[in-house]
Amino acid sequence: MQTLKLQASIDADGHLRLDIPTDFPEGRVEIVIVVQQVETSNYDFSDLVGKLKWQGDAVEIQRKLRDEW
Repeated sequence: MQTLKLQASIDADGHLRLDIPTDFPEGRVEIVIVVQQVETSNYDFSDLVGKLKWQGDAVEIQRKLRDEW
């Protein structure tokens, strides 16, 4: 048994095409496919640099958070 994890693309027609080389000999095999949509976040946060203002004492806040753990 061999387990593969890879990412592929669905084409405009809704087809998923796979071409996977294996080390198995010629013959019948059983295939199990799990398709899960990949969530991507491509947001560029660089436009926020210098615009956010911290209110309060950052060190004090960190100490409080550590005490909670």
